[in-house]
Amino acid sequence: MTSMDEYNRKLHEQMAQLDETDREIARLLDKRLRQSEEIAKLRISSGNKLFDKTAEAEKLSAIRAMAGGAFEAHAAEELFTHLFAIGRKKQYRLLHEMGAAGRLPFIEVDDLERENVRVVFQGVEGAYSHAAMCSFFGDDVNSFHVRTWREAMEAIADGEADYAVLPIENSSAGIVGDNFDLLVDFENYIVAEQVIRCEHVLMGLPGVSIDEITEVYSHPQALAQCARFLDEHMQWRQVPFDNTALAARKVAEDGIRTRAAIGSRFAAERFGLAVLAEHIYFNEANSTRFIIATNQRIFRKDASRISICFETPHRSGSLYSILSHIIYNDLNMQRIESRPIAGRNWEYRFFVDFDGNLNSSSVKSALRGIRAEAINMKILGNY
Repeated sequence: MTSMDEYNRKLHEQMAQLDETDREIARLLDKRLRQSEEIAKLRISSGNKLFDKTAEAEKLSAIRAMAGGAFEAHAAEELFTHLFAIGRKKQYRLLHEMGAAGRLPFIEVDDLERENVRVVFQGVEGAYSHAAMCSFFGDDVNSFHVRTWREAMEAIADGEADYAVLPIENSSAGIVGDNFDLLVDFENYIVAEQVIRCEHVLMGLPGVSIDEITEVYSHPQALAQCARFLDEHMQWRQVPFDNTALAARKVAEDGIRTRAAIGSRFAAERFGLAVLAEHIYFNEANSTRFIIATNQRIFRKDASRISICFETPHRSGSLYSILSHIIYNDLNMQRIESRPIAGRNWEYRFFVDFDGNLNSSSVKSALRGIRAEAINMKILGNY
């Protein structure tokens, strides 16, 4: 027999033994899951909670002690951590099947009230947030505006307004991180969203020609988004402003023919300005997503996206273990963001969006599992 034949024979024998071991592991896994299910039934029937962090930690410590070496101890801990997590997911599903899951503190509504409501938005009239509000509630909505996003959240928390309109994400600039943090600071909840395309135009006084312009006012981000257009007019002085709507209002109020502003067509109409040039932005897909928030724990019956936030325990694999509840319940995760936690260096809070409705049993199972393993989990809204 050649050395190659001997190699192939030994490899075949080892692979056959490995296959037999894998079959045994699969059989034992099935047995363990059935045993875990029986334990869950006993705990549910007696009213005890399913997840005991202390007991699980003690069991992992004992398993590590049984391992043959440092590498094996780490491998055993990782394997059994996943086994425990898989067992819990099956137990949480059983909890709903036995009708012992309870109710989430959110009330389903057919639709949101849009008449006889008061809405607050940050900024001034003509801003994109104002446009988002009018797109969702209509032009005749009873509204007022405030200077900061925090003031908008305070207004609905205090009952001065029924809803607040806040930007949460721009397709070019990314998330509005401060507003993610405000969703944690206040007991306010997302109930809808409105996407507004940022289609910047150049606006000036009626009857003015574009050749007369010498100064352009706008928010620095809008100026950057229209850089290619502005490069064609290098003689213009670019003047940064707090926001695009204020820039439009200044041009309208000053009444100086040589000044123009960059902002939305909505702002031009609000302040009686003429559109001197349109499609001046280079990113056709540039849009901003706004959230509609309220202080009521409600969700529409056709809601299809859930937003949550949580912190993770300081141990290896904790984020994966928490997110796996979304995977095991066949839910589609839309996004994940992290934000530093104020006053706690190098610690982060995670914000996750996934598809689903709070009435869904799979969503309830996922949320229950996440709440049991995460720290300070909060449902930010279903919309």
